[in-house]
Amino acid sequence: MKVIKWMIITVTVLGLLTVFVGMPMMKEQTKKFSPEETATYTKNGYNLNVVYCSPSKKDRQIFGSLVPYNKVWRTGANEPTIFKTSSAIKVGGKQLPAGTYSIWSRPNKDSWDIIFNKEVPDWGVTILSGGAETTRNASEDLVTVSVPVTKLDSVKERFTINFEDKEQPYLTLAWDKTKVNVPISK
Repeated sequence: MKVIKWMIITVTVLGLLTVFVGMPMMKEQTKKFSPEETATYTKNGYNLNVVYCSPSKKDRQIFGSLVPYNKVWRTGANEPTIFKTSSAIKVGGKQLPAGTYSIWSRPNKDSWDIIFNKEVPDWGVTILSGGAETTRNASEDLVTVSVPVTKLDSVKERFTINFEDKEQPYLTLAWDKTKVNVPISK
């Protein structure tokens, strides 16, 4: 009986150490290689904010390999990318209420599906899958838009998310020789 009691205590202590010490250390360590970045857009009544982690190419084949085609990606590294809007907007013509969302994407060679999800999980992928499976709850997807891929002339070493101001704002995602523009309107 004492052995079972000590085993339960040991497993409990190890579990608590993993949750309260191991996970925060892991998040801190991974951000050394994929630093957290922020993009904001505050013009013409828009108040938009994106927080994401920016991995590097490092001579790797990115799309179709590291980031597989036709599979949902957490759109960056580490935690899921967070998108905040202080007012209702339209993304690709679809209504997105004011709020905080996680952004996921499904890259393909000629187009990407950009997914705005109502949940923001702690980590973007499952540890047991080795990073191959996302923690996205598909039933909480609110808006999905498909946007065409633009091929860049030069390699973009770091994954970046920004806003471009043309005749309307665009949320842009770029990495390697690939770029997508997501139209935003009121």
